Amino acid sequence: MSLIETPLMARLSHFLDVTAYRSGVIANNIANVDTPGYHARDLDFRSQLTSLMSSDQEPVRPHVVEVAGLTERPDGNNVNIDREGLALGQTQLQFQTGVALLKSEIHRLSQAIHEGASQ
Repeated sequence: MSLIETPLMARLSHFLDVTAYRSGVIANNIANVDTPGYHARDLDFRSQLTSLMSSDQEPVRPHVVEVAGLTERPDGNNVNIDREGLALGQTQLQFQTGVALLKSEIHRLSQAIHEGASQ
């Protein structure tokens, strides 16, 4: 950890990593909406995030699993484009929130540095 990196910044960085990774998984599902036999995948965002937030260790690549309980079409594909669009929108909102929080923390640190320099 550098002098300007706080524990909050590290956790927010992990949060952004997980949300970006999940966006990629969802985009892959959308890209395969017409692929016969393809099953939608996702990661357990909440448990992945809880694990990252409670650990001081370096994050590991999130574990991707097939989504259970989706209706399979006759071609064997179970991707629901409405579900994927909703999940992608939710993930983008989470990412934007994480970026806003990170910017706020950087601004707070910048203010502390400037106040310290003026004394």
